[in-house]
Amino acid sequence: MDLSKFNSNELQQLKKDIDKELKRRHKQDVKEAQKELKNVAERYGLTLQDLLGSGGPKNSKQGAGMRYRHPDDPTKGWSGRGRKPAWIKEWEGKGRSLDDLKVG
Repeated sequence: MDLSKFNSNELQQLKKDIDKELKRRHKQDVKEAQKELKNVAERYGLTLQDLLGSGGPKNSKQGAGMRYRHPDDPTKGWSGRGRKPAWIKEWEGKGRSLDDLKVG
């Protein structure tokens, strides 16, 4: 692709379009990887938490004090303090025990 044909505004728009597409593809790749991991875990009778252990993905809400982890999405965790996240409320709303989500 010969970029010299584009003016500055066209190049800026092209850059925005490329950045947007890269973000979309990254999200798609993450979803596909999560699906593959879930399939592998199920094949061995495990959960994603079993596969990832304590070395799994972390964010600011999931530090060393995390006491509960989402069963299907290891990126979601809760320390047990403060307001309950929506996924915890949904879990309990289905009559399930919070003890089932305990880490370690």
